[in-house]
Amino acid sequence: MPERPLLLFPTPQPADRTKQKSQFGRVHKPNVTRQGQRLSPIFNQLQAAFEARRVEIQQNTAGIDPEQVLVIETIGSVDNFANAVKRIEGLEWMGELESDEIAPDQDFYDENNPEKELNGRLYLVMTNQRALDEMLSLWRRYQADSNMQFERGLTKFRDVFLHLKSIRRWDVQDRLLETGVIDIWQEDLEYHGDRVIPFEAELWFRGSNELRAVSASQVTHLVQQAGGRILNQSVIEGIAYHGLLAELPAHAIRDIVENPTTELVKCENIMFLRPVGQMVVGDKSPEGDVEIAQVEEMPIPTGDPVVALFDGVPLANHRLLAGRLIVDDPDNWEADYAASERVHGSSMASLIVHGDLNQPQPSLSRPVYVRPIMKPLNWFDTPRPEGIPENCLAVDLIHRAVKRLFEGDQGEGPVAPQIKIINLSIGDRARQFTQSMSPIARLLDWLSVKYGVLFVVSAGNHPTTISLGVSREEFDSFQTDEFEAATIKALYRDARNRKLLSPAETINGISVGAVHLDEAQVAYQGNRIDPFGRPLPSPVSAFGSGYRRAIKPDVIFYGGRQWYRLPLQPTNPVTIEPAIFRTTPGNKVASPGSLAGELNATSYSCGTSNATALISRAAGICYDSLQQIFNEQAAEVDPSNYEVPLLKAMLVHGCSWGDIGSRISEVLRTPENGRQLSGLISRWIGYGIPVVDRVLDCTEQRATVLGFGQLSDGEAHVFSLPLPPSLGSRPEWRRLTVTLAWLSPISASTQKYRTASLWFEMNNNGLAPTRSDADWRAVRRGTVQHEVFEGQRAEPFIDGEVIEIKVNCREDAGKIHNSVAYGLAVSLEVAEGLDIAVYNEIRTRIAPAIQIQQATDQGRG
Repeated sequence: MPERPLLLFPTPQPADRTKQKSQFGRVHKPNVTRQGQRLSPIFNQLQAAFEARRVEIQQNTAGIDPEQVLVIETIGSVDNFANAVKRIEGLEWMGELESDEIAPDQDFYDENNPEKELNGRLYLVMTNQRALDEMLSLWRRYQADSNMQFERGLTKFRDVFLHLKSIRRWDVQDRLLETGVIDIWQEDLEYHGDRVIPFEAELWFRGSNELRAVSASQVTHLVQQAGGRILNQSVIEGIAYHGLLAELPAHAIRDIVENPTTELVKCENIMFLRPVGQMVVGDKSPEGDVEIAQVEEMPIPTGDPVVALFDGVPLANHRLLAGRLIVDDPDNWEADYAASERVHGSSMASLIVHGDLNQPQPSLSRPVYVRPIMKPLNWFDTPRPEGIPENCLAVDLIHRAVKRLFEGDQGEGPVAPQIKIINLSIGDRARQFTQSMSPIARLLDWLSVKYGVLFVVSAGNHPTTISLGVSREEFDSFQTDEFEAATIKALYRDARNRKLLSPAETINGISVGAVHLDEAQVAYQGNRIDPFGRPLPSPVSAFGSGYRRAIKPDVIFYGGRQWYRLPLQPTNPVTIEPAIFRTTPGNKVASPGSLAGELNATSYSCGTSNATALISRAAGICYDSLQQIFNEQAAEVDPSNYEVPLLKAMLVHGCSWGDIGSRISEVLRTPENGRQLSGLISRWIGYGIPVVDRVLDCTEQRATVLGFGQLSDGEAHVFSLPLPPSLGSRPEWRRLTVTLAWLSPISASTQKYRTASLWFEMNNNGLAPTRSDADWRAVRRGTVQHEVFEGQRAEPFIDGEVIEIKVNCREDAGKIHNSVAYGLAVSLEVAEGLDIAVYNEIRTRIAPAIQIQQATDQGRG
């Protein structure tokens, strides 16, 4: 037990939640006459197109009642529109998407700022001919009399007509454009000739088993008609997912690429066509050789695993890993691996177990559970890259792997129900996050609530060239700071191509970017160049933000220095390209050897995968610390419902922007972007670098207190942090850090998506009134609210005064059916060395409250 362990708050006081004020501006909308002029021709075209498609379908396939998905685009949102849709027979709600950055026009604009971009919604509705006719009838009646009385339950259509910007069919471009499947198919056809090409057809999620069966049957028929076959099907109701894994011969794929209006692509049951086999690591062969490590004897771990690694097969008998892993390989993927190919799983396992071997640390005290979800891919590369195979639906594979942990499969019971943290150091390079949640991200969010588990996910790497936008002459004249600034600006200019890789947009998981830093001693630099002369985010680390502009990545952590070099063929303007090496610099990890049977080799690597593994390691350490805290201070409390929210809060609590935020701000600041600057910084660094030691113990000048509870809609809890009397009226710098974390249920078919919105607010915080780092609105959009407050003014107060932290809960995307568990971490600190005993003064004032609470509880018993 540390000398000054973290403290626990007494049970909070219940309260009613604070009502939030609307932040929306006033948007000008066209009147009814103008809406009729704009939209009536579109409705007529829509009806004609529907009729033409109906005739086309019935000529080819008898007996099908044709349906189409309508995209109803509004400026602003219409609450509960889904309920009105369900009132018209033949209409079926398919979901909604957020639409932002809509250019204002003469009809729709912000009255306070006419140049401001607008936000809206895309409502997705499946309709047949009869339902479309009824909806058009409503529109025409509304046009004739805007004061008409809508039938019971249909009033929301009036609001939609008022806000309606456009209406159209979901078409071929929608099915292909966002997924990038055409580009990947073209690459496949160019490099792999006439092979059979697998792909995923994500179907619209219909409301019944019967409708889903009809959808699958119709798509299967079209695939077979094109010479292909269905390999697998996955239906997961909790995330509104229905996917088919299919394959087509190369000539059929070529037909789609050259003319993407085939019957398969026009099929109304298909939402998206996606490539598969894009969750790949190691497709860039590193240069350099491995090192041979001197392996010291370390204690073998004991107890149940709490950290799981979903990755490639590790070299489990490596001397650094032997006896430390529980490898569960029900699909026998190990048989597809040569020992020399077990690279990524070995690296991630090594980082979780030991940390960066450049800086020896105690190994984890518990074993790590490993489930292989990657294997070597039969590409032409040598060595073969590792990835999720093309004959698997990734969402189905991960679902089965998690379910096996907590429920078991194939007649077996749960294999590791104690798991609290699952590491996913892979991402889908074909799916950069835009504005809709990927199926895998939805899956992680749903599973995290279902099983009470925290997913730690890599933000994604972009090891691509960087165009600096300068001539070679300018480049050669750069000083270190100038090169650094040019690189930062170049990365931000290209940020739209360097977004989070799925599933890093998960709202319940912790998404991890990389810091360009490690402890490796570099003996030889050669022609490699270091773009950054100080700790900054890695140049390969992906940019956020997350869903609905939430803070993503959540944190950045030490992922190793990624050096660059000039390409062999000079470019103008100058570009630099990543130099991928197995030698220094980078994080030092266990690795397959150069020779058969070599079991003590190490190598160096870098990126967000490494940073993610190190955060998972930190989570495992925090878990054991949390158990100690409860055992020592609240042995009567069962913490199981609160462990994961508390772990999540602890991982973020030590974050601040510090010098990294200051440097990025210095480089990016212009006279025009002051208000956007914090958003630009958080897109790359999230909440910053967590100092994990800050949540493992306290100091004389810093106290950290943990709180927890469960809330339903409309409820709140109030925690009281005693003020240390010695700080009263002292003009000393002080910092107050507050972190709130929870796991929200999801509503997969709504734009709001997050069912439970929690947030904290404070009363009597004159001590540290100045907010630092991330924007106060952005921190409330996800499932972690982390805020840093500072102050220095002398603030008089008397012994017994407290800062109140109020945790509120409200419904966001839907009903909260079960109360939501949360974790809270609060730290108050002054500069080290000051004669202010912050820890002891807070501890002695919290302890009596806990004792009174315990006595009261025993009396009630």
